[in-house]
Amino acid sequence: MSKPATETKTRIIEAANHLFYLKGIKAASVDAIADKAGVTKRTLYYHFRSKDELITTYLTSRDQPNVDAFSVFFDAQEGTLETKIAAIFTGIANVASHPKWRGCGFQRTVGELADKPGHPAIEAASQHKQHIEAWLHTLFIQHNLKEPTTVARQVSILIEGALATMLIHRNRDYIDQAGRAAITLIHCYLDIPSDTATDKVEK
Repeated sequence: MSKPATETKTRIIEAANHLFYLKGIKAASVDAIADKAGVTKRTLYYHFRSKDELITTYLTSRDQPNVDAFSVFFDAQEGTLETKIAAIFTGIANVASHPKWRGCGFQRTVGELADKPGHPAIEAASQHKQHIEAWLHTLFIQHNLKEPTTVARQVSILIEGALATMLIHRNRDYIDQAGRAAITLIHCYLDIPSDTATDKVEK
């Protein structure tokens, strides 16, 4: 693909990212996306065969950046594994507290496609969530945590629940409490005596 064509496709993806996240995949029309990207509808369909393909690309394009954001939260925090994992939840809470936050784009898209279980965008969302879980799994192996596969899944569930609950209540305390639950969980698999674990969580 030539450079101009690549740049055009990038503009379309960026426009789709903005409008799909802001309005939802059903409310954001192909015409509106083409207009925001500064291209004709025909040009958009030259790069994407259908709106469904564009929706799938929208989610795929958000995969690595989201993982990278979690990684930044984790790496920027000094201290123990527990405090670094808690920092992920703090980072999520800070982002989700912004007035323009509209929830998790993956969760929202899958919700809008609930009547289309075979849609490729649902698979893209599933792969992203598995990517997050695999990243956590790698971290837990590196930190010699017991049963890293189990803990990675449980922490990923806490993250998903925190995102969904924040969208409903718009109260960051739900994310903060999910972070505290993650700390408690990790303490269990570090085999730290219960009294010590309680003291650290309270601090």
